[in-house]
Amino acid sequence: MNIEIAASQMESLGNPTRLRIYRMLVRAGMDGLAVGGLQQKLDIPGSTLSHHCKKLIDADLVTQERNGTTLICRANYKAMNALIGYLVDECCADGRCDDVRLTAQD
Repeated sequence: MNIEIAASQMESLGNPTRLRIYRMLVRAGMDGLAVGGLQQKLDIPGSTLSHHCKKLIDADLVTQERNGTTLICRANYKAMNALIGYLVDECCADGRCDDVRLTAQD
């Protein structure tokens, strides 16, 4: 991964609505979620959801697949793991890391 890709992905996740969408898709696993289900859970207009999904798809963090008349969104776990790896690959490369093990609540 290069810094431009990482920056693009981080930028797309920097919007609260897109981050909520992404977290829902990560939680859904490989089954993903139908666009209609996402819209219902988020209680946002379809056009707004479409805009946010497009940003996540363009950043390669989300994929979409049509299943009959249903459009299924899935988190791209390979891209997610690559981004996380990029962020932590050089952890403490230039110094000490006594308190590196932080939890999500920290």
